[in-house]
Amino acid sequence: MVNTTEIADNPQILQVIFSPRKAVQTSPPPHAQDLDITLEDGIKTACRIFTAEKQAPTIIFFHGNGEIIEDYDDIAPMYLEQGLNFAVVEYRGYGWSGGTPLLSSFLADSNTSFCTVKKWLQEKEYSDAIFVMGRSLGSACAIDVAIQQKENIQGLIIESGFAETLPLAKVLGLDLESMGLKEGETFNNGGKIEQFDKPTFILHGQYDQLIPMWQAERLHAACGARAKELQIVPGADHNSLILNGGVIYFQVIKQFIDKTIGATLDWRAKRKAYKQAQKTSGQ
Repeated sequence: MVNTTEIADNPQILQVIFSPRKAVQTSPPPHAQDLDITLEDGIKTACRIFTAEKQAPTIIFFHGNGEIIEDYDDIAPMYLEQGLNFAVVEYRGYGWSGGTPLLSSFLADSNTSFCTVKKWLQEKEYSDAIFVMGRSLGSACAIDVAIQQKENIQGLIIESGFAETLPLAKVLGLDLESMGLKEGETFNNGGKIEQFDKPTFILHGQYDQLIPMWQAERLHAACGARAKELQIVPGADHNSLILNGGVIYFQVIKQFIDKTIGATLDWRAKRKAYKQAQKTSGQ
């Protein structure tokens, strides 16, 4: 987050930014397997990889604060139904991962995790069509990875993400400006995304009060990609995009990925997907 470790790892800041939940490791659900990730200092963190097929594109996903891998055990199969592999990366101190979450290592850890998952995919002969996705706090990870690993990904997906850290910190009750920090010394998502020129898809809830819609609009405006899209989910708040969007949430992500990698559906598949969406929305 900032270059000065003393400021970044101030306990007052850490307790606001991170809300880790611990959990005992469970057996992976069907079509999933767990991968241990060894960070630079030897701490081991977790990743759960859900696989549809080896030829399918893969989303490497960084979740929101207060969430853990197991929260996605019921969500991941919906990605598999769309023909997408889905790898959920864990943070230090969350779930069954070791260590304590620190801002000084947060983004570096994310890049190490990405590289570890990418290597696993290569060794297992999966498709090299890789997308990085981040939700809420995880948007900082995804954007940093997108910049650092740009040559290794096809596109970026952000859900409920933020452009500016200082206003978000104030909402959380933390005045970083009074500590002498400037926006460029924080996660600086808005500044970083200017450097990213590959396809980008941003999803945001219409009534998100934690991270207001203007944050998503600013991310979209700042993004350096020519192929970029901002999708507002009507009626959704910070945590209800999937609940409000239903299957359409996953379909629009799949459509973005298909368009990015040049895959197209034939007319029969399009008609089937349309009918399924209509049926779901009518329930």
